[in-house]
Order: sequence, then C-alpha cells, then structure tokens
Amino acid sequence: MTGAQTELRLLALLLDYPDEHLLAGHDEIAHALAGLQPSARRDALAAFVTWLYESDRFTIEQEYVASFDFSKRTTLHLSFYTYGDRRQRGMAMLALKERFAAAGLLLVDGNLPDYLPALLEFAALAPAEDGDELLRQLRAGIEIVRAGLHRNSSPYALLLDALVAGMAKLTRSQRAALEKLAVEGPPTEEVGLEPFAPPEIMPEPVSGPGWGAASIPGAASMPPGAVRR
Repeated sequence: MTGAQTELRLLALLLDYPDEHLLAGHDEIAHALAGLQPSARRDALAAFVTWLYESDRFTIEQEYVASFDFSKRTTLHLSFYTYGDRRQRGMAMLALKERFAAAGLLLVDGNLPDYLPALLEFAALAPAEDGDELLRQLRAGIEIVRAGLHRNSSPYALLLDALVAGMAKLTRSQRAALEKLAVEGPPTEEVGLEPFAPPEIMPEPVSGPGWGAASIPGAASMPPGAVRR
C-alpha cells in the first residue's frame, strides 16, 4: 500500500463513527502515521489523532454527533450537496454503487455509497485515476463540510484539512461554483414529484438548520472500514 493509499484509509477510518475498534486502535493508527512521509496532510492527521486518543470516549462520541448529525452543512453524505433531496439523488447513488461494484468493492454495515468514509476507502483501494476523479467530482461538498466544521470549531475540521491538503488547488471556476453553493445551498425538489430510484438506494432526507451563507477556507493492520473487497 502506498503512502497516499494509507493516508486515505486513515482519513476513512477517522471520519467514521468512533466505535470500539477505532478507539482501541491507537497502536495501529500510530504505526500507520509513523510510516508516512512528512507533509501538511500527515501533520493534520497527527494533530487529530493526538486529540482523539487524549479525549475520553464520551467527549469523542458527543463531538462526532455534534459535528455531523445535526447540520445540512456538515453531513458526510456528499450527494446532498449536488442534488439536495431531489429524486435525481437516488439515481446518483445507484450510479455510485455500481461504480463500487465495478472496482470489486463492497459497501459494509449498511453504508450508502455517497458516505465520505466509504468514498475515501474507494479512493484508496480503486485504481488511482478512478479514486482521484471521484474526489474531484465531489470537491464542492468536501469544501462545504470543511467550512462548516471550521465554523463550529470542530476538531474534525483537521481531517477535512488533511484531505484537501492532498488535492489540487481550486480553480477559479470551481471556487465560483463553490461560493454559489455556499450561499444558495443545494437544489430543491419540485413539488409533487416522487423519487423514482429504488427505496433501498434513496437516502433519508437530511435534517438540520437552514442553509445560509458561510465562508470557504482558503494498511491492512488498521481497524475495519466502510468498504471491503
């Protein structure tokens, strides 16, 4: 596994819910970190890991729930930022699921294919060009989550900083589209139209506070993740 793959797997694990496997995995996480070359991504990962393993379980769980479960701006289901809760979102989810299958990867524990930890596992395990392209396509959602976490002073912002540190800088057109999304939010469904994707693919609507404008900031030994071969 290359250094870039290890970084993506670490990000996937650390962005997933902090269960007993992750909280008991300090030695494995530290070993994986120690094998990485010095970089801004490694520094951000290390800072988050220090916070994680110096905090008690209740604090970690509360922080995770507060960071990701109550705001549209920080949901880890990234298709929301492109499609909102419109019926097209279900078809996009189906296309993502087929993309996972084509790469020989299976979603586990009921995860949806637009869940960021699952997408990061895909980027780590699929052919490099496939993973990189998928993350590029979802860049706007990644940046929106990053901005929301910074606004809320969440330690999980370090993980989004780490992810972005390994990606290309935003182009002028990407930044313009991102700023438009930040102000207007994702599209909304037309009244009276029902989703036509299969019910097992269509996610539940995202709940939480309204949108509103926000600023945009400039390993085999590891615990199990959201995806497996």
